[in-house]
Parts: sequence; C-alpha cells; structure tokens
Amino acid sequence: MLLRLLLRVRVEGDVRQLLRGTPLIVANHDSLLDGLLIGLFLPGTPTVVLTPEDRRSRWSCLIQAVVPCIVLDPARPLAAKRLIRQIRGGQAVAIFPQGRISTTGGVMKVYDSAGIIASRCDADIVPVRITGTQFSRFSIMGGRVPRRWFPRVTLTIHTAVKLPPIPTMNARERRRRLADEMLKILQRMMFESRPQLTLFEAFLGAVDLYGRGTRILEDAREQPETYGDLLKASLALGRLCSRITREDEIVGVLMPNMSTTVSLLLGLSAMRRVPAMLNYSAGSDAMQGACVAAGIKIVITSRLFVKRAKLESAMKAFSGVGVAYLEDLHRSLGLGDKLWLMCQALPRPRSVLKAGNPAETALVLFTSGSEAPPKGVVLSHDAALANMAQMQAVIDFGPNDKFFNALPLYHTYGLIACTLMPLFTGTRLFLYTSSLRYRVVPELAYTRNCTYLFGTSTFLGHYARQAHPYDFYNVRVVISGGEKLNSDVAELWMRKFGLRIMEGYGTTECGPAMALNTPLSYREGSVGRFLPGVETCLVGVPGIRQGSALHVRAPNLMRGYFFHDQPGVLHTPRSEVGEGWYNTGDVVDVDDDGYVTILGRVRRFAKVAGEMVSLELVERIAHHAAPEFKHAATVEQVTGRGESTVLFTTDPKLDRATLLKAAHQLGAQDLAVARRLVHVASLPLLGSGKTDYVTLAVIARQA
Repeated sequence: MLLRLLLRVRVEGDVRQLLRGTPLIVANHDSLLDGLLIGLFLPGTPTVVLTPEDRRSRWSCLIQAVVPCIVLDPARPLAAKRLIRQIRGGQAVAIFPQGRISTTGGVMKVYDSAGIIASRCDADIVPVRITGTQFSRFSIMGGRVPRRWFPRVTLTIHTAVKLPPIPTMNARERRRRLADEMLKILQRMMFESRPQLTLFEAFLGAVDLYGRGTRILEDAREQPETYGDLLKASLALGRLCSRITREDEIVGVLMPNMSTTVSLLLGLSAMRRVPAMLNYSAGSDAMQGACVAAGIKIVITSRLFVKRAKLESAMKAFSGVGVAYLEDLHRSLGLGDKLWLMCQALPRPRSVLKAGNPAETALVLFTSGSEAPPKGVVLSHDAALANMAQMQAVIDFGPNDKFFNALPLYHTYGLIACTLMPLFTGTRLFLYTSSLRYRVVPELAYTRNCTYLFGTSTFLGHYARQAHPYDFYNVRVVISGGEKLNSDVAELWMRKFGLRIMEGYGTTECGPAMALNTPLSYREGSVGRFLPGVETCLVGVPGIRQGSALHVRAPNLMRGYFFHDQPGVLHTPRSEVGEGWYNTGDVVDVDDDGYVTILGRVRRFAKVAGEMVSLELVERIAHHAAPEFKHAATVEQVTGRGESTVLFTTDPKLDRATLLKAAHQLGAQDLAVARRLVHVASLPLLGSGKTDYVTLAVIARQA
C-alpha cells in the first residue's frame, strides 16, 4: 500500500499469462526497486533472481524480507537447477537478463543464464517493462539524469514468447545464440512500450521530465538554450504562423540548422500544421517541384538565411507559392500575443495544444533525388516516434550524452535521428549549419565535448583527414548512414582515433534507420540487424544471383507518397508482396545471425552482355584500384549494344587495364569492369553528401 501510494504503481497488460504454463519473467533492470516491485505487484508471487552484486546492496535485506528471492551465482549451478524445477512446476520466476543495474537507461550486456534456463524448461518468456524507476533515488544513473523521490512507476506485461529452435552447435556457440535471442526479446519489449503521442506531446513530456531550466540545445550562435526557451519560441512561432495558415495545411519550411528552425517545426506541429522540409541545396526547379507535389501554398523562411545562402533567385522563381519571412512575423507579435503567451500558453501549454492524432501526418520530407526526381514522403507522428523508439531500444544514450549534428534538417537522418530524438530524450544537442566545414566540425566536437557524432561516409572521411588525433577524445559512438560506409574511412577512424564506426541503413520512407550496427551487435561489412518491429520479405530478382529485393512493413513506414504529376494525392505504400508493404529497391543479403549486407540498388544494376552487373561492384573495383580517389558508376545506352557501364573517376591516370587487374584481385568477372571511363575533377554531391547520380547520368548522355 505504501509503494502504491508513493509511486502510483500501475500494472498494465495481461496478468493471466503469469498464472498458467511455465512463466519466466524477464525485465529491464534500472534500479534497486525493480525486484521489489515485481515481487509485490505481479500475481503469483514470483521468485526474484538477484545477482551477487544486488545482494551486496544495503537494501537487499528489505527485498528478501518481503519477496521470495534467490541469488544466481555462475559459480554455483545448483541455484539454476532450483529455478528450472520451479518453472517446470508452474511457479513464476523473474530474472534480469542484463544482470547488473543499467547505468545508461538502455539495454546493456545480456548474460546467457536467462536463455539457458528458458531453453532447459521450454519456458513461456513474459517480458515486463518497468518504467519510472530509472529516475528514482534507487537508480545508479548519474550526471544530468533527473532524480525523483517518488516517480510514477508502470509495469507493462507484454505477450509471452517462446525461444526459437536453436540448431545443433557446440556449447559456447549455443550460449551465445541464447543470449542473443534474449537480447532481441528485451529490445522488442523496449520498443513496444513506446507511448502513442504526437510530436509536440512528446516534446512536452520531455519538458516536464527534465525541467524547463535544463540546457538542451546549442547552435552556431553558441548560446545554449533551455527547454523553457524552446517551449516559449515554439508557442510564439506556432501562434504567428497559425494566422497565415490553416489547420492540417502543409507548410513549406526553408531554414538552416538553427534552434529557430527546431522551434518553428514544433510550433507548426503544436498548431496542427504540417511542416514540409524543403531542400535548399537542390536548386529552384527541385524546390518548385516539391511544392507542387505536396500542394504547398506558403513557404516560411528568413531574409537573413536567404541572403547568406544566396537563394534570392530561387525565391523569385517560386510560382503559385507565397513566401513569409520570420522577420516580418516577429514584428507582428503584439501585446495580446505576449499576454496569451505569458498568462496561458507557457503556464499551461497543453491547454492551447490543438488536439491531434498520432496516426495523422506530422512531417513531409522529400527523397534525395540521387537517382530520380524527388517525391514527397508523408510521415505520421507515430512513424517518426516509432523510429526513435526503435533506435533507443538498441543503442544507449541519454542526458549524460551530447549529440553533434551537422546534417541538414531537410534529410530524415539529420531531422529525426540527430535532432528530434535527442530533444525528446533529454540528450543535449549541438546543431551546426554545414557538414562541409571539414576543419571546423572536428574542432567544435572537441570544444563542445560531444559524445555522439553522425555523418555520411564522405563527410566522416573528410573529418578524419582534417582532424587532430585528439579532437574526438570524448566521442564514444560514431554512426554512419545515408550512403555505404567506405572501408578505408572505417579503417582510418579506427587507426587515428580508436573509434569503430557503426553503420546503419534507412530510407526516407522508413526513417533514418531500419537496421543498425551497435556496440552490442556489430558485424564488419554489414549494416547491422533489423530494428525491432521491422517485418521483412526477401524477393528474388531475375538475373541477380546473390541477394534478394527487400520489402518491409513496419510502424515507422510512411503514410504514402506525393507525386509531382498528381499534386496533393496521397499514394499509400504497396508492393508486389501486398498492401502496406514498401519495396526499398535495395538488394540485400541476410546471414544466419540476422546481419544485413547491402549489395546494391535494383536500379543500380546494368544488363551487360545478358548478365546483370552491379554498379556497386563497378565502383568497388575502381576503389580497390585507386583508393585515394572518388569513383561513381552509372549506365548508358549504346547503339547496337544496349546497356553499358560508365565510370566517373577523379583519378586522372586510371585506365581499364588497371581496373581489370583490380577485378582479378577481387575475384570479379571482367564484365564488372566499366566499359568507359570519364575523368572529372570532382563528383557532384547532394546536400546530404550522397553522390548525385542524376547529374552523372545527364553528363554521360551528353558525352
């Protein structure tokens, strides 16, 4: 009764699962209270498994006095046998697979003991997510983590699962596989526990939890801003923009990586407007096409930004689209607005929040245009937050970390993973305006003590070459995405900084990450494992011998597309697999342990002499022949011969003889060697750092 009163403990889910079959409860371990809460609030009086470390705590006597406990020591196997007998007899047992209390709030190392016990007695594994205790005084998370004497605690019981069949293998490999399966169960549990919110509701939750006075964001102006500052700016901008827009209208946003942009996005979302992030590096034609596809009637930007980015001609080229400048909106802020802000909106922000549905449209982004004209990608609130929850389930970060983001906010990688996710999880963020300042970025990461660094392979390679060996002394995780990670870049980072790059894989349609290497699950050359909640279907492609086309269905999948030829019409995802599935267009290979290797794009195959040749392989051969230069391959039509391959290279001395020699060294067939070489001073790049294959195809046709 005391705990229920002080901690307002709630138990959610199907409790009947604990009263039948052979239940084994597995739970996250964030504080010393966890064992006590499980023993007191879950039915069936489960026996709680403590580690020797738990037993040394001064509070363990209290836990053991009121809850049945057993200490599981790897040096004493009799305890495990006793637990197996209890489970087989129908008595519930609760175990913490990660052993020690988490110091990060995320899943840490998982031991094999829980998997071995579950396997021996064919247990019904019941995942239980405990939330709230990580913010209690009984947690060992230090630093900037907010502390509460009496946080609200929820125990969520998830659907019971069985361990999948483990193939015959030696004992060591079997233990590793069992620990691996238990890790997946915990990660899935962490993801499925996410609340159903809108973006602004998630932001308000972070404001309430971490406090309005907490410094959270800093941009190139080097003026740290608190949650309170962001909340105030968001509400003010939302009110001003609501005068020139209507509810559910898609509003173009043409802004750089600044805190004002973040506030504008949140303010539009609070007032039920849909921000559409325009790619200002794509040129006026692409921006006009994006506005037409999404039905955008007004674009919000800044005169100062337009001047500094030299976008005056692009502004004049807009047709049928109005332009509103933040400087003009700010001047229209009157006394009534200030009174509304100070007397109602700031004290009670939820009272002015427009009611929203998590399934409704939250954002419109646009595909990179690296291979085809950009399409509008419509993302719901739940899709964006689901992808954040997926990433949060597999990598550990929180208030003690600091993200460095120089990736553009018009890209899903820079917006969702590197900007909104840290803001919603209490993680500090340094937001920089350009990824191309290769000398400045490492220096800022050093002076701002950043612990997480994000980039594309191209950008990370430039940073490594320009940086001092001590610039990334405080960085503990480097994540690469947006393009294939160059093996030389990964080797350079390991040799110069001692950091292993975690490569991920995502699409605009499914968010920045569908698969990700992590410190817990890493395999060189792969993009990691699929994140929890991602369903996949592999479909063979005629002519391609290795790999299959990847189709996905997931909570983080887009609502649909906006096409230029059908403005404002939402086309929901569908593939040959069925309704609600999305064909990524990528050819992948998935090994027995679930690690994903990207072999290339379906579109990036050329049919040469009747054989399907991967353009990725053409580029790999060129890179092997001249690793210090840049290379990109595309397809051209040759009269009388059909498709042929063209290699663009910055190496002025590279020739086909050198490429043939490199192909033989890699064991590749001669057909994979480019038929024609074009020597260029540099490769065209998109603002996201990807190679601009559309421009290369135009150059190839002109040549």
